[in-house]
Amino acid sequence: MLNFIKNFRNDEDGAVTVDWVVLTAAIVGLGIAVLTSVGGATADLGDVISSELATQGIATY
Repeated sequence: MLNFIKNFRNDEDGAVTVDWVVLTAAIVGLGIAVLTSVGGATADLGDVISSELATQGIATY
């Protein structure tokens, strides 16, 4: 039992997994924050582009 406790204490495989989980969560959180802050302006710009394209005429010869 004492040998198991020593091996468990020295094992660092789980620490790498925790690091990757934390980094992945940070990247996902940053992506959500960017999409939230840019999303409204992107929709507004899309509406402006749509209205400009709708008013354009097509030249036929």
